Amino acid sequence: MVPPNRAPRIGANTAGSTGPTRRSLLAGVAALGALGTAGCSRVATATSTNGGDLLDRLRAAGVVRLGIAGEIPFGYIDTNGELTGEAPELARVVFKRLGVDRVQPVPTEFGSLIPGLNSQQFDVVAAGMYVNPERCEQVIFSDPDYQMLDAFIVRKGNPKGLHNYQDVVRKKAAFATGTGYAEIQYAIDAGYQESDILIVPDQVAGLNAVEAGRVDVFAGTALTTREVVKKSSTTEVTEPFKPIVAGKPHVDGGAFAFRPTETRLRDAFNVELHRMKKSGELLRILKPFGFTEAEMTDLTAKELCGG
Repeated sequence: MVPPNRAPRIGANTAGSTGPTRRSLLAGVAALGALGTAGCSRVATATSTNGGDLLDRLRAAGVVRLGIAGEIPFGYIDTNGELTGEAPELARVVFKRLGVDRVQPVPTEFGSLIPGLNSQQFDVVAAGMYVNPERCEQVIFSDPDYQMLDAFIVRKGNPKGLHNYQDVVRKKAAFATGTGYAEIQYAIDAGYQESDILIVPDQVAGLNAVEAGRVDVFAGTALTTREVVKKSSTTEVTEPFKPIVAGKPHVDGGAFAFRPTETRLRDAFNVELHRMKKSGELLRILKPFGFTEAEMTDLTAKELCGG
C-alpha cells in the first residue's frame, strides 16, 4: 500500500473505535503466524540463476509464506482469527493455480516488509504495497492489482472547502495523516510544513481527530477513508482526487513484491493476474473489501517504477 517514510495502504484502529486496532490486528496475526513459523524462522535460500527456483520450492512445500502488516482491507486477521484481505485472498487463488495449495501469514510492521522479504523471512509481500521507484530499487513487483486515489475525511458539509492538498495549504487547515503514509509527502510537495502535520497511527485515529476537532482534515486512500466514515455521523469523505507528484497528477498502484532474483515466480504470478483482470474475476475477489470498478487498473509495475 503506502511508500516507506511516506504513507496504505490502503490499505486499522485506535481506542474509541468500533473495530479492532492496528496493534491488536498485528498481535492477532503474530499469534497465528507463530503457529506456522515455529521452529523455522526463515525460508530456504533461493538460487539467483534462471529467474530463481522459489516457485519450484513452493510447489514442493505446498505452502507460500505471505508477509502482511495487519492492515484492513489489504491483509489482516478477521474476528474469527482467519487470514483475509484483498492481497491474501488474491494470493490464495493465484498460488493455487500455480500449484501451491496453502498460504501462511508472517506478520511484521509495514516498514519491515521489504527488509523481511529480502532477508527471506517470508516468500512474498502481500500487503497491497504501493509501487514506487524507491521500492523498485529493492524488490521486483507484479503488475498492480488495484489503483488508488486519495481522499479527505472532513467534518460534515466540508466547511473549509478542502478538496486537494493545495486547498489545505492555501486555507491553512490543520492537517493529519497516518504513520508512513504517502500522503505525508504529497502534502509537503504542495507546500505544507512537515513539522505542522499531525501523524496518527491509522485512518481510524484520523477519523477520531477530525471528529474531536483536533484537525480539519485527515488524508488517506479513497478506499480506506470511505470505509472508515461509514459509522460516523459527523464526518464525510471528499471526492477522490489525484495528488500532484513532480508537477503531474499521480495515481498509485498496489502490488505484490518479490525478491529481485525471483523473476520466474513474479512472471508466473503476472500471467494469472492478467487472466483474472480480463475475465473480471479480480474485481469479484476484491469487491468484498470495498474495491470498485474505479480501483481496477491497467497500470504496470514498469510505469510506476519509472521505467
